[in-house]
Amino acid sequence: MMDDADLVRLVLAGEKNAYAKIIDKYEAKLSRYVRKFIWNNDDVADVLQNIFTKSYMYLGSYDRKQSFNSWIYRIAHNEAINFLKKHRRFTLVSLYQMVEFDTLIPLLTSPERADDRALYREHKAFVDSHLQQLDLKYREVLVLYFYEDMSYEEIAEILRIPKATVGVRLNRAKAKLKVLFEAHEVTPLELLAFD
Repeated sequence: MMDDADLVRLVLAGEKNAYAKIIDKYEAKLSRYVRKFIWNNDDVADVLQNIFTKSYMYLGSYDRKQSFNSWIYRIAHNEAINFLKKHRRFTLVSLYQMVEFDTLIPLLTSPERADDRALYREHKAFVDSHLQQLDLKYREVLVLYFYEDMSYEEIAEILRIPKATVGVRLNRAKAKLKVLFEAHEVTPLELLAFD
């Protein structure tokens, strides 16, 4: 399989089918990412179309010294945030639909007892309802770091903030979630992967 740089070169050389390969490679990933911010399937489809249209239009401005992945995620991020601002929808979708919950909080991944399963569902529902309470700037870094498995450098590039700011926001986001857990006496806190 060709790497992103090869595909970009082919597209810029006029090979339209190469862009279809870029879409094939990134459509599922970007759809999953956008769904973390936008609930409605039709809206997600519209935002995805805008992402791929804009990335095609601006492909000539892509700096090949950068990661294409980060470049297209920046476009996806901007389109999702612009959609939210335009429609005043600042909530994340349900964690049940977002990603594997165990990525963020690896609690009881193989519950064997009924009470363990109940505790797992309790934690899942709690994070689902309270993640929405975080400011957008904190949700963004949590989503990119935990769910999209991106490095601080990639997040900084996508959000156009300093790398140190990524770390600060991530730590503050985790601290805020911990406070929410403690305030609601959710147990067992020691199982949280936030330290």
